[in-house]
Amino acid sequence: MAAPAPVTRQVSGGTVPVPAPSGPDRGQPLAAAVAELPVLDARGQRVPFGALFRERRAVVVFVRHFLCYICKEYVEDLAKIPKSFLREANVTLIVIGQSSYHHIEPFCRLTGYSHEIYVDPEREIYKRLGMKRGEEIASSGQSPHVKSNLLSGSLQSLWRAVTGPLFDFQGDPAQQGGILILGPGNNIHFIHRDRNRLDHKPINSVLQLVGVQHVNFTNRPSVIHV
Repeated sequence: MAAPAPVTRQVSGGTVPVPAPSGPDRGQPLAAAVAELPVLDARGQRVPFGALFRERRAVVVFVRHFLCYICKEYVEDLAKIPKSFLREANVTLIVIGQSSYHHIEPFCRLTGYSHEIYVDPEREIYKRLGMKRGEEIASSGQSPHVKSNLLSGSLQSLWRAVTGPLFDFQGDPAQQGGILILGPGNNIHFIHRDRNRLDHKPINSVLQLVGVQHVNFTNRPSVIHV
């Protein structure tokens, strides 16, 4: 049987190869029952989870909870991904949290995030996808997306909790997140389940899998080698 032809992405001046997605559940379809579960948008409107990627390919990021300073700083970097980069690769970016939908708009204002975002307040999709609950002791390395240390980050989270309009954790504090590449249809191309709060995938490594060009997440200008 002949090997499949490599996937390429059109860019100015030609095409570049797109790395094949990988992961423990690569190639397995998302169960129809999971695709039918609802998520809520910022107005509280119910949307079937599977409708988010039925006709398109999507990078779907499940965050721990909206008060988590690590999640906040990770989403702040997701917010830096230009929409033009996603359009060029025909990919959409979606964040899913597990708070009340009332927290969506304040979280977006806080992080500057303007891509799609929904919540799964009952955590049913988290559970069905096998997202972990509790912290697994594992070395996750230094994240390029986390800027605060444990003390300062925790104090920021506590301050947001007590000064927010609703005094809650904005989700289950023990819930871990993860990231998937899905669609079109119920195709799972990649899945990563976080083992602990620092175990998220570097964003550029995921963008590379869907053919989105590299994003500079620092405030330093890119160096062009000639």
